[in-house]
Amino acid sequence: MKIGVCGIACEKCPLMVSGKCPNGGEQGCTPKENEMCKIATCAFDKGVSLCFECPGFPCETTKTGPISYGYCQFISGKGF
Repeated sequence: MKIGVCGIACEKCPLMVSGKCPNGGEQGCTPKENEMCKIATCAFDKGVSLCFECPGFPCETTKTGPISYGYCQFISGKGF
């Protein structure tokens, strides 16, 4: 199972499911400049492999991703 930059299984990503994966669905989501995924671009800019490795997680960019912001707060230990 491939895990996307945002932390979810690629097979559950809305872009992957709709056939719009910027990596063609083969490698899964990786940190890189990506106009279709703000989270991948943010991770690339900050030098992390996964969104939740960033000290600023969760952030405003996280709110654009496929995982609910409330869940991001929960797994980070912030906000609860």
